[in-house]
Amino acid sequence: MTTPSLLNRLTFRQLQVFQAVHGQQSYSRAAERLGLTQPAVSAQIRQLEQALGQPLFKYSGKTLHVLPAADALAASTQAIFGQVSRLQMALSDMDGTISGELNLAAVSTAQYVVPHLIARFRAHYPNVQVRLQVCNRSQALERLAARRDDLVIMAMVPEDDDNLVFMPFLENELIPIVWPGHPLLEAHSPTLEDLARHYLLMRESGSGVRTAFEELAAEQDVALQHTMELGTNEAIKQGVMAHLGVTVLPRLSVRLELGAGLLAELSLPGFPLRRSWCTVYPRDRFPTPVTELFLRFVRERLGEIEAHFKATPQPMPDHGVVCLPIPPG
Repeated sequence: MTTPSLLNRLTFRQLQVFQAVHGQQSYSRAAERLGLTQPAVSAQIRQLEQALGQPLFKYSGKTLHVLPAADALAASTQAIFGQVSRLQMALSDMDGTISGELNLAAVSTAQYVVPHLIARFRAHYPNVQVRLQVCNRSQALERLAARRDDLVIMAMVPEDDDNLVFMPFLENELIPIVWPGHPLLEAHSPTLEDLARHYLLMRESGSGVRTAFEELAAEQDVALQHTMELGTNEAIKQGVMAHLGVTVLPRLSVRLELGAGLLAELSLPGFPLRRSWCTVYPRDRFPTPVTELFLRFVRERLGEIEAHFKATPQPMPDHGVVCLPIPPG
């Protein structure tokens, strides 16, 4: 008698439960995510292990250890579900109802950019549900390592990490910011050292802007002795307007205040610091069909995106977005 093939012994439900346990590194968390009881999850994993003829997980005390067979199965399961998602996408495309989920994480400075991308994307694909988590750079790197999102949007992508796939889509200029009437605006050829004599309003350690600024200061051998840490970019902007200190921020984050004369850009050697916002995902995580669709959408509109953010700020023209779940009849 021939041994039945895996094709006859595996079920999609078993693979779905396995994927949750592998991703959550816990039977109980997987059960909670799937809306099942923990015994039901354990039963599905036992059946899967019997079908494969190999153990997938092993508990040591309260710690769940992932065995080699589980890592091999995880790669295949991701590819299988990816193909199923692509089939669903193709069928949805045929009847004009592309749907799905897109989970994004963006560093806090990108919050001035990403909503515009999402609005344009949903104007074309209104049935795609988008979730956006805003975090700092350290948290973004943690989320990348944990594979918690479909895409992370950040600047200063680690150059030594070959496991990351990234696509630059918009230049991110970091500029010195002071209040209007600040004495340095009238100074002859001010330097970074002159700026550093003032209180420098900065984000927490690990933020991308702070890291870039500190790297420039180290290159110019300028000590940043007078710093004041504020938790958000908005608090920093308000702090500069209140004459609490000076700062370095992305141009796009202050363009409204610059245009209104509430803040002023200071010309200094070495500025602007130029980085690029990028979409980033781990190389070993295959993009979902919706993720691929979003990446292609952004790639095809790079010129349009750049032109919008280089133009003088003005109300967004109508581009077909209906911000109601059901358009009025």
